[in-house]
Amino acid sequence: MAEEDDRGAVASDDLAQFRSLVHAADRKFARVRDLPPWARGPLHVLHCRKAFKAYTRLWQFQQQRRRELLAGGLRRWEIGDIASRIGQLYYGQYQRTSEVRFLLEAYVFYEAIVSRGYFEAARAASAPDLNLRYKELRFYVRFLIVALLLNRTDEVRQLADRFRALVEESKAAFPATNFKEWKQVAQEISRFLKADASSKISRPLRYNVMFDAHPSSVPHIARFHANRVLRLQDALLTSYCRNEIKLAELTLDTFRMLQCLEWEPSGSSYQLPKKESCENGAFSDQSGTSGLIDINLAADLMDPDLPPNPRKAVIYHPSVSHLLAVTATICEELSSDSILLVYISASGKTDCSVASQKDFHGKSSNSSKANHASRKKDSSLSQPAADDTLNSNTNLRSYVCLGSQGTGGSNLYPEDLIPFTRKPLFLIIDGENSQSFKTIHGAERGETSALLLSHEKLLSVSDTGLTSSGSQFTYFLTAPLQAFYQLVGLSSDVEDDAYSNAESLLSSALAEWEVALCTSYSLDQVWAQVLSDPFLRRLILRFIFCRAVISLFCSSGDSAGHLPECLPNLPESLSPESAVTQIYIHHLAERLGVSNLFQFRDSIRDSLLSR
Repeated sequence: MAEEDDRGAVASDDLAQFRSLVHAADRKFARVRDLPPWARGPLHVLHCRKAFKAYTRLWQFQQQRRRELLAGGLRRWEIGDIASRIGQLYYGQYQRTSEVRFLLEAYVFYEAIVSRGYFEAARAASAPDLNLRYKELRFYVRFLIVALLLNRTDEVRQLADRFRALVEESKAAFPATNFKEWKQVAQEISRFLKADASSKISRPLRYNVMFDAHPSSVPHIARFHANRVLRLQDALLTSYCRNEIKLAELTLDTFRMLQCLEWEPSGSSYQLPKKESCENGAFSDQSGTSGLIDINLAADLMDPDLPPNPRKAVIYHPSVSHLLAVTATICEELSSDSILLVYISASGKTDCSVASQKDFHGKSSNSSKANHASRKKDSSLSQPAADDTLNSNTNLRSYVCLGSQGTGGSNLYPEDLIPFTRKPLFLIIDGENSQSFKTIHGAERGETSALLLSHEKLLSVSDTGLTSSGSQFTYFLTAPLQAFYQLVGLSSDVEDDAYSNAESLLSSALAEWEVALCTSYSLDQVWAQVLSDPFLRRLILRFIFCRAVISLFCSSGDSAGHLPECLPNLPESLSPESAVTQIYIHHLAERLGVSNLFQFRDSIRDSLLSR
């Protein structure tokens, strides 16, 4: 009896110490959580180090004293909650650094929570806890995002199914509680996954050396030397559009751009070793973490030959002042040999709607060939004058809107970004008013900015799928072949051979255009200084493809303002009118049986027919 009392006292003491460690770790976790995701200063480093140290001690303590803690009343969901916090810490580190090893560590802890059923026992209790149920729902959303970023498609589908089932179960378990917000999240997940899974055979969006580094152009890239070479160090990504597709605070457009600015390892996706379950819930995987909060997992999973990813700040629905403050912070830290990419996808007015967009597309799809010819004539690459860009009729449309409120505080004007042009900027503006940002060119404060501006009208042979696949311009920059399929009304869920042949043809086109860029004597220094960066070079090549396709598409708009534009101008040899661009697009359209949807030069058609 005395021995049992002693064991009970020990268990009670262990549980008290455990609670004390949890409380201390939670305080440090809160400090890290309250830091903005782009924070990288000494204060962030200090708080992160303290938080990881606290959770390392806590996790090791519960592993070493698991039996005594369970005897003292420790519940399994409490272990799961700790593992969830650890996963959040690692995911936060990924957000700040873009190092995929942190994402992998988060996955290890999240996967263990599910595989060991840490929350399931509490779910089966006679008196379920509502706060704990909210905690579990939030966990599944976080895990789903991590799995999505790692391209673990099967896992994502399973998690989505689990989440939907949990929402339905929660409605039955807590009939007095309205789970409307969680039902909306479930709908968001379904909508996001449907849009992201438009092609089941498409490869990841990350930069893959095997696919994106074209062998024929590698020697030219190696020999290419600009007077100044800039590398992509940081990227700022944000988007806002009414009824946009999103998963929690990750929109489809920012997700695609985020993935596009990361390296893909040698395999098709990051593969994690299988883990064996343990009776006491301790980790026994062979990945290197083994339940210890240490950064060891990367050794076996990361490709040592790949350089680090550029850091990315993804901002969800910011105010204009918030966006400018983050931009200023990143610019302040930008090194002298680096460039900042700013990606903004946003509507031009607050009262835009899906219906009005469809009317817009319908009008453009009925354009005549005469209008098309006139538009092509007007779309020469001559530099537009600033006076022609903004006049009394367009001043009201010289901004993009970052919020749903119809107030000027949500409007981002081109002039707002000019102060940051003291540093090198690579600007991608995607929206119906993107053309107004041409006024930045020539008004820079020190460094000439590189601008990629979207076309104003979304285009397709039909309206279906236009608003359910994210921004068309962003789609072309991140998944060009899938965007082409959508444009011409084809499903990319086709036979592997047909899609592979089309992908091979596009790869050949990009390779030849890459050589043309590297050997052009008229290439502007602004483009030349970033051409050595693989991410920016790929974006430039895909822009050339997008601009040419939109220009040649029969049902596109009736003025030059409806075409994608870049400033400074790229070489005339790669314009939509050039033979080197039209030939490849004709080949691609002919192979897919959609050449009738495009207007090619007569000489291009005649030369191809004579072969």
